Formats: sequence, structure tokens, C-alpha cells
Amino acid sequence: MGLGHSDLLVRGAFNEHFSGEAILGFHTEDKTLERHLENAWVQTRSLPFGLQLRAGRFASQIGYLNELHPHTDDFTDRPLLYRGFLGGHWYDDGLRLNWTAPTSFYLRFGVESFAGKKLVPEATADSRSRVTTFNIKTGTDIGKSSSWQWGLSHVNNQREAMVEAHEAADDDHSQSHSHSHAAMFSGKRLWISDLVWKWAPDGNNRNQQLRLNWEYAQVSRINRYADASMRHSSSSMGAVWKFNPAWEVGARTDWLRVNKPEEHEGEIEFGKGRLKENAIMIAYKPTHMQTLRLQFTQQRASGANDEGEAVFANPARRSIQLQYVIGFGAHGAHAY
Repeated sequence: MGLGHSDLLVRGAFNEHFSGEAILGFHTEDKTLERHLENAWVQTRSLPFGLQLRAGRFASQIGYLNELHPHTDDFTDRPLLYRGFLGGHWYDDGLRLNWTAPTSFYLRFGVESFAGKKLVPEATADSRSRVTTFNIKTGTDIGKSSSWQWGLSHVNNQREAMVEAHEAADDDHSQSHSHSHAAMFSGKRLWISDLVWKWAPDGNNRNQQLRLNWEYAQVSRINRYADASMRHSSSSMGAVWKFNPAWEVGARTDWLRVNKPEEHEGEIEFGKGRLKENAIMIAYKPTHMQTLRLQFTQQRASGANDEGEAVFANPARRSIQLQYVIGFGAHGAHAY
């Protein structure tokens, strides 16, 4: 038992032209209290033509979940897609420019440029220190009760990860509570497609709501040693049913397929691995600021390297998590 993740957040408008946010995070690691600066950004409020500029440290808006803060998640941990390719919750130092189109439905285009050291901390000596992203978000209502949102994201990663030696490659890659926020499996190109659908009677989600979401990601050009056909890929599908103002139940299924590079006696070899995860949860939310969640998770791993050793070390085959989330102070509305 320990402090999983706690945040001290300051947010507000400086004037009619700029707003900002800062988040200082705390967690326990090996019985030691550690802290990190998660967010520290300034954003425009008055640029013309639907433009918005952000600068500082912030979470990338790729995919559906990454930009959302983990305290809003429906499950105790994020899908394998995020844990494997984005370190769970990828934030970095950089710039963002968004344009929201003047259409009757929601349509937004965004570009970001990051230093990239949070995504790939240890890169090859000839790597460029730059990661850029491009993303599209669109969506609209379907009658009074339903709505949907679809997104497509692309990441151009110029930081090629160092290949670890076999002797040091005994980390548990199925761990879901790492605070390093670094990708376990990376490559030069990452594509993510996400789709979300929500239903509530007449659009009022106070008493009932059904939320469905699906995401798929593929990583190519893993590194200079990999064949052009090699890919990492992952998919996640989840459903949450709010059947009472204070109660929700949900289920999620994920899979992750990777080609893990390792150094063996001076040569780079790749081990093919697959990890499958299923989770069910029930959550009690007596207020908007509190969540008590009980979750059961099952993992199943397969695959080995050329020497027959498992690609995923010691997966948590069955686990039960009890999570309590509480917030204090003013709290803005959650994103879609």
C-alpha cells in the first residue's frame, strides 16, 4: 500500500489573453516520497480564426486518453497501448498550435513539437532531440441522446531508443504503475485511431450513461536493426455503464503485440511477444469529487526471444486493485 499518485494543481486566467496551469505530482516509490513537475504551461485565449497556442510542459493530445488526467480514467490503470507506447501518460516540454474549424460539428486540427526526452529518455548518440505530432478530432451529436468523437493521431519520433543488453533486460514490462512516463516500445512512426460513443437519456447523464471507446495503435520503423515489415501494435476496447447516479460498472479488453530488440553478444535480436489483458470494475461515486473503485485484472503473455526466454517478464496474471480517488477545491468540467 502506498501513495499511488497525488497532485497539487493551480489553474486560472492571467488576463483576457492568457491562461495557465501547473501540476506538481507526488507518489511513493520504494517507500520514498518522490515529486515531479507534470504540467507548467501558458495558453492563449484571444487569438483570431479559431487558433490557440500553448507553450511549456503538458500532456500530448494524441489518442483519446493521453491528454486527460489519470484521475478521470474509468479503470485503475490505462490500456496496454498507453503503457507500452506512451509510458502511460506522456507529457513533455514543447509547443502546440490548434485550429478549431467554424463548422456546425466539432472539427479540430492540432500540431505539437516536443523535446522528446520524456518519451525516449535514453536515445542513440545520433538521434535528434525532437518529437512532432499531428492530430485530428471530429464529432457531433446523434439526436438528443447520443454523441460520438473520432480522432486520428500521428507521431514522428526522431529519438531512437538505445537497445538494452540482454543481461539488463529483466524489467517487468507488464507493470502498470510506473511513473517514468517513458515508452517501453518505441519507433519512428506511431499512428493512433480512437473512437468514442456516449449515450444518456435525452443527453442527461446524471442518472444513466453508456460509454463505449475503442483505440488502435501501430508503431513502425522500430530502429535501424529492424526489418521494414516489423511492427508494434495494440488495441483496446472498453465499455462503462452508469446505472445509478453513484454506481458504474465496466469491462475492458486489450492486446499488445511487439518485437522487442535486445543485444546478445554484440548482435541485435528481436523477440516476438503478445500480451492480452482483460479487466472488470465496479465504482462507487458518492460525489463528483470521490471515486472508490474495485477492479479485477487478468493478463496472459506469450512469445519468446531466440534463446527461448519470455519477452514479457512476470506478467501479473491475476490481480485485484482497490482504488480511492478524491479531489479538493474547485474542479473544472471533464473533457468529452
